Amino acid sequence: MENYSQVILYASIAAAALLIGGVLSIIRTPGAKLQGAILHFAAGVIFSVVAVELLPDIMAKHNTLEIVIGFGTGVLLMLAIQYFLEPKKEQEASGGFPIAFMVIIGIDLLIDGVLMGIGFATSQEAGVLLAVALSVELLSLGMATSTTLGSSGASRKIKILSILGLSVLVLDSALVSATLLSGISDAYLEVILSFGLAALLFLVTEELLIEAHENKQTPLLTAAFFAGFLLFMLLPGS
Repeated sequence: MENYSQVILYASIAAAALLIGGVLSIIRTPGAKLQGAILHFAAGVIFSVVAVELLPDIMAKHNTLEIVIGFGTGVLLMLAIQYFLEPKKEQEASGGFPIAFMVIIGIDLLIDGVLMGIGFATSQEAGVLLAVALSVELLSLGMATSTTLGSSGASRKIKILSILGLSVLVLDSALVSATLLSGISDAYLEVILSFGLAALLFLVTEELLIEAHENKQTPLLTAAFFAGFLLFMLLPGS
């Protein structure tokens, strides 16, 4: 791939955004209201990624069979993770490392890396714009992840290592997908995008917003969701 150095550069920026967001929340642990605002904001940005980036591409091709396969597989996988890790969530409620949440976050970040890879496999301009846009999502998601780890009672060392590992996952998935998905057929691309659509919707509705609503809600907290959605819409190239 001719623009592989560009993939490395912008994927590194996106991974660094996740790391910075996580470290900021570790350095200064947010209070309950700020935690809720961070989670709402992250949910809004991710939902905007779905609406602005994924759904238009999926509907432009509109291959029914591929959409059903990709979306259905994504839903089934997320439900399976939820089912098998539900006992873990009950343990996490009384303290402990949030395994279920981190698995879902890991899948989301893997998808983000793949989306960047697809962008660069399509064209350098598309890859750069998508990487910049997703960096905003990753910044807020890093803060949300660190916040959740803090709520579970994880030590600072565990939080730093977890955020660092997730940052590496983003970088690796972007580099690998940019290489492997170059020249991928529209049918396979439709399946991948539909799978990602389902996984991201699950993250927003079943993880981030549920956790955000554990505390008392205010109009300002709700507004943070729409602020995140609007911010991604206004980014160049979105």
